[in-house]
Amino acid sequence: MNLCLQRLDGRQTYDYRNIRISFGTDYGCCIVELGKTRVLGQVSCELVSPKLNRATEGILFFNLELSQMAAPAFEPGRQSDLLVKLNRLMERCLRNSKCIDTESLCVVAGEKVWQIRVDLHLLNHDGNIIDAASIAAIVALCHFRRPDVSVQGDEVTLYTPEERDPVPLSIHHMPICVSFAFFQQGTYLLVDPNEREERVMDGLLVIAMNKHREICTIQSSGGIMLLKDQVLRCSKIAGVKVAEITELILKALENDQKVRKEGGKFGFAESIANQRITAFKMEKAPIDTSDVEEKAEEIIAEAEPPSEVVSTPVLWTPGTAQIGEGVENSWGDLEDSEKEDDEGGGDQAIILDGIKMDTGVEVSDIGSQDAPIILSDSEEEEMIILEPDKNPKKIRTQTTSAKQEKAPSKKPVKRRKKKRAAN
Repeated sequence: MNLCLQRLDGRQTYDYRNIRISFGTDYGCCIVELGKTRVLGQVSCELVSPKLNRATEGILFFNLELSQMAAPAFEPGRQSDLLVKLNRLMERCLRNSKCIDTESLCVVAGEKVWQIRVDLHLLNHDGNIIDAASIAAIVALCHFRRPDVSVQGDEVTLYTPEERDPVPLSIHHMPICVSFAFFQQGTYLLVDPNEREERVMDGLLVIAMNKHREICTIQSSGGIMLLKDQVLRCSKIAGVKVAEITELILKALENDQKVRKEGGKFGFAESIANQRITAFKMEKAPIDTSDVEEKAEEIIAEAEPPSEVVSTPVLWTPGTAQIGEGVENSWGDLEDSEKEDDEGGGDQAIILDGIKMDTGVEVSDIGSQDAPIILSDSEEEEMIILEPDKNPKKIRTQTTSAKQEKAPSKKPVKRRKKKRAAN
């Protein structure tokens, strides 16, 4: 193995890319950046029934998703062989290694336990997905807080974060995966391969280890034969790298907890620099506003005064008016038939003298206040006569005799009706 191999990105053989950890506003949410590879981790919990063969243990569930947003080669809605392999490796690394005390997740034996779900989303793919995913998963689990519960008899009470402080998970150790890429049948060895190096590598060795140098899982892929010395060499390198990454994780968790206690700003928006959010930034230019009022007075003095225009209303018909020179409004104009009727005596009163109805009621002059006016051609209608200080009386009148005697009065009656409707 060549120990002084120069890589495309300038790193040495055993160099790791820069690791950046940022936390979200909620507990259990984090983003881990390994170079340009970026993974989002989110932990959630739920009270469920335990498994039949493990009645006093909680449930751990891991789910890694590869979307087209990370790389165009990933197919949506289909589990590829790479995804299945990564999910199985995550389960062996975190669940089978007993890094979390599952018995502490039991609420009521055989009835209620906590189910912890770890969702990992690959946001950007630049190689070494398993290392970034393992770091994101363990960081999210260490940062997560589950709601507090109390049991009284058969009753389980779940408290909100406002009522009681959430409880952190019981984590025994932090297993972290370290990947090694082999080239030319094991002649060359690289740590933390990027996406270009993964395309041309002959084999891959993944070792999951904690800071106590305990190997949690080991997996070799690619079909190459490795010697015992090569595996031991990789395990020693993994022990050094895991110790460095664990120290970085503990420091990031401590800083986040300190900021939350002090009430400072935290979350993704605060951890990302302004230059990365705003692509275009303009420098602030000072503006002198001391003589703004003087300049405004000068502008007003030099401006020409507006012309005084008084609009006169145009009276088209009685009761209507129009201001300005616009389109004429024909709303108040009378129809031709009404104009002719008005010229021929539209203001004449209709007087029915001495008409005797069948009911015995006399209709006197129209000028009197108590005289009813017949405005309908119906054979029989109901009329109400309003008299001062008297209750209204309903009478039945028949207009058949009136029509026979006063036939010429039918036209002025209709004309009077039209005029009232217009008013």
